[in-house]
Amino acid sequence: MTDDAPGYATPASADGIGRLFLDPDPDKHRAFFASKTKKITDKRMSLKDAVATFIPDGCSIASGGFSTSRTSVSVMHEILRQHRKNLLLYATTSSYVSDLLAIGKCFDRVDVSYIVGMEARGLSPNARRWLESGEVEVVEWTNHALLVRLRAAAQGVPYGLSRMMLGSDTYVHSAAKIVDCPFTGQKYLALPAATIDVAIIHVHEADIYGNCRIRGMTGVDYDMSRAAKHVVITTERLIHNDEIRAKPDATFIPGYLVDAVIEVPFGAYPCQMAYEYASDEPFFFEQLKIEKDPEAFAAWCEEHIYNVSSHEEFIEHFGGLKRLNELRVLESRL
Repeated sequence: MTDDAPGYATPASADGIGRLFLDPDPDKHRAFFASKTKKITDKRMSLKDAVATFIPDGCSIASGGFSTSRTSVSVMHEILRQHRKNLLLYATTSSYVSDLLAIGKCFDRVDVSYIVGMEARGLSPNARRWLESGEVEVVEWTNHALLVRLRAAAQGVPYGLSRMMLGSDTYVHSAAKIVDCPFTGQKYLALPAATIDVAIIHVHEADIYGNCRIRGMTGVDYDMSRAAKHVVITTERLIHNDEIRAKPDATFIPGYLVDAVIEVPFGAYPCQMAYEYASDEPFFFEQLKIEKDPEAFAAWCEEHIYNVSSHEEFIEHFGGLKRLNELRVLESRL
């Protein structure tokens, strides 16, 4: 280790050892974005059709929300039912997403800042088994590094700059590079732009044209929606475009970025949806308990995910509208 930058111990090598999964060259992506229609069209689709159309085997995906808050669980279940494989998971605090997709061994590569951990609930035995199987290639980043990479892609530049991770093992296991600042000579990390294939984001409200509103915590969804080639939106409810136009400043994701809109009430369940419903903690407790036994968990997944026809049917397995109303009351008290 050498001390080339004040306050930072930097490795002798200027490159992290992780593999760069996503091409950071913005010029290679411009033709795609230039050809993407900006027309105001009805973008409503079914869950089944949206996954079949926009999430093929081998593509890169990222999920909005944060850990177990505002997660598009309905889409993850449909990815499982369609048996997607060889996905690259761009995992910005995607703990429950990784837990779900590990059920079907859907991803074999992951750019990761935080997965497996289910916050105060403990670790996911299911996700941990898959991540430790040797069948998943893992490249490490910090939360902010993954945000900087998305922002660079959204801005159309090949990389973003940061001082984070310098001198850390996270840097060594990333695919970042150390560069010299042309103005000061100081050391910085070049974080490669991340143009992902599909962003999957659950929102509070959307119109049929894809204009979206989010209340509360937004995570990295602003930059994610602008860095992705395709954006699949699930929404608690559809609202009329007149409402969008009446308050344009409330639009967080504009419709021209969006490819599919699916109305899925309670689409984040069992996760929390700010101002709508609380997370179902007994559900998580029971799932994590069952995950300890792979055979029992496989049977649980067959019953509650693979053999259901809709997210609504999935919810019915765990108390239906009665339970959802309880979670609504609990969220209103928080």
